[in-house]
Amino acid sequence: MRELPNPTFALSPVSLPRGSLHPAQPNSAVDFLPRRAKSAIEVTWAKHQDEVREAQRLRFDIFGTEMGARLSSHLPGHDIDLFDDFCEHLLVRETATGMVVGTYRVLTPAQAKRAGSTYSDTEFDLTRLRDMRNRMVELGRSCVHAEHRQGGVIMALWGALFEFMDRNQLDVMIGCASIPMLHNGLVSGDAAASIWRQLRETHLAPIQHHVRPRLPLPVEELNAHLDIEPPALIKGYLRLGAKVLGAPAWDPDFNTADLPMLMRTADLPARYRKHFKSAV
Repeated sequence: MRELPNPTFALSPVSLPRGSLHPAQPNSAVDFLPRRAKSAIEVTWAKHQDEVREAQRLRFDIFGTEMGARLSSHLPGHDIDLFDDFCEHLLVRETATGMVVGTYRVLTPAQAKRAGSTYSDTEFDLTRLRDMRNRMVELGRSCVHAEHRQGGVIMALWGALFEFMDRNQLDVMIGCASIPMLHNGLVSGDAAASIWRQLRETHLAPIQHHVRPRLPLPVEELNAHLDIEPPALIKGYLRLGAKVLGAPAWDPDFNTADLPMLMRTADLPARYRKHFKSAV
């Protein structure tokens, strides 16, 4: 087991190991059993390289095997990219088996400076968000095991994320929310174009926060009038108060249309704030 190298966090002493933004008490994990969860779960932050590898294997299984993404990695069976070493990795485990069934990675402002950018910067021009950089966390690589997509795992992840933001006095989260290009058995951007049409009418951020895709999905050439709902994860973000920052980008490696999204902790509805606080 190899301890992760000491990152330079602006919010904590550099002598602390990876995970130093997180309390190390024995009961610091989040344990609760949502009504529809199949088994008890706990949320922890990866503190060793082998724990990060567990998250990367889950990501490969879902993104590579299940979704057919083209993943280039030096370690077979793992989804690894250049941002992983700069990120905190949030893990949800089955209590009984210890198996990782859900994960997020979190890039803090200090670590984004060390990395040179966020992942979202590679897909979008984020110039209009420059005033938020010093308090902006990027969320990415969210995935949940197929047998645990009933809601409990993602709620546990969100609870830990909002606790993290509150404890470290950060108030903005950004990320790319993916829409699969496969719809009704066919590879097409029509579903993404239709979802974008709906959300720009109801959940578009103010113009001063709009961003531009570097590789735009050609929405003007697609059928944007399908009667289709956004993916569950995007609907969840919207319920938490998130806004869409602009038109989708096309990610050819993952074969998805990615919507840029921003969420402020101040916009979290009271019912979710109460639920998350009761879970930690």
